[in-house]
Amino acid sequence: MIDVGILRERPDDLAAALRRRGVELDVAALAQIDADRRTVRAEAEEMRSQQRDIGKSIAALSGEEKAAAIAAAGELSERYKAQIAEADELDAAFMEQWVTVPNLADDTAADGFDEEDSVEITRWGEAPEFDFAVKDHVDIGDALGVIDIERATKISGSRFGMLKGKLALLELALVRWSMDVLSTHGFTPVLPPILVREQALFGTGFFPADREQVYSVEEDELFLVGTSEVPLAAMHGDEIFDPDELPLRYAGFSTCFRVEAGTYGKDTRGIFRVHQFDKVEMFSFVDPDQSRSEHDFLLAREEELVRALEIPYRVVNVAAGDLGASAAKKYDIEAWFPGQERYREITSTSNTTDYQSRRLKIRFKDEEGRNRLVHTLNGTAVTGRAVIALVENHQQPDGSIRIPEALRPYTGFDVIE
Repeated sequence: MIDVGILRERPDDLAAALRRRGVELDVAALAQIDADRRTVRAEAEEMRSQQRDIGKSIAALSGEEKAAAIAAAGELSERYKAQIAEADELDAAFMEQWVTVPNLADDTAADGFDEEDSVEITRWGEAPEFDFAVKDHVDIGDALGVIDIERATKISGSRFGMLKGKLALLELALVRWSMDVLSTHGFTPVLPPILVREQALFGTGFFPADREQVYSVEEDELFLVGTSEVPLAAMHGDEIFDPDELPLRYAGFSTCFRVEAGTYGKDTRGIFRVHQFDKVEMFSFVDPDQSRSEHDFLLAREEELVRALEIPYRVVNVAAGDLGASAAKKYDIEAWFPGQERYREITSTSNTTDYQSRRLKIRFKDEEGRNRLVHTLNGTAVTGRAVIALVENHQQPDGSIRIPEALRPYTGFDVIE
């Protein structure tokens, strides 16, 4: 949630910022609701004050004066109840709209509204050239018996897959390796819950905007997370950090679940876009003054990992209109997929500034002893998409898959054949 002071003090700036994100909102009307709710509540509190003053005087009165004072106090009490009820209704009407307002895009976020508007800022590695017929991960995995989509579909339906044999071991090695790398940079490994309460998803900004993407367990009022960003952020809800505790960095590993609503007919081949996948996620709590440098730091960690996997990639600055609700700025790393002959996103890192911390009430004491909101940032370390990018880029003429040097101490083998 953004600071309501922006609506009150700079409504024109807010309107312009929302237009940049492609969000339609009657800012003037919302500002009027905000003004009305504050006026009505102030009037209610004035009635309460008058009622208390009369109550204090009643003991010293008698006869008709006392009866009149009691009647006046009673009338004020009824008017107060009606006024406070109206204020509560206006608060609810305001918050219903205010919680849908996304974070304001950073000035340096790319302009535009779609994936195509993202701006490439750097590129690493050369797309491999093969002197044999290139296969995608589906054909490679099927020939080696290490990817089984047919049986996963039989069990669970579309958009599921199974990794088997050495490819399953490769993913586990990838997870442990990435955790070890991140640990050297001060990240604490965490295995968080993957079922969370609604407040965790609201607090991180996924609700209400992305509710259709989240699986629910209705009988227990719990939800399956689409990223460990959710429990990692919420674990410090309503807490106050000491200044020397920041930056605080976590690396969370979890299975993730996404409905993938609105993607009918998109990426239906293989296991690129699935309902269930595993992911190592970086998450940082920082002093606002370190927010931008921390974002660069997370991007550097992502690049470090992808380079070690020897996968060609490019980094793009995501367009303002394509940002998630909580993000002020986001970088995607898009790996080269020989089977698709194009770059596709395998990691992203977002600076959510104080959008999440305001909802979750996560603060720190600054040097003057004041409580201030922290900034939160997140970034993908590795997912199953890194596995399939590795499979396609390191395919060999005989149909085998070469294991990058960085992973061999973790896999115990240097080829899948």
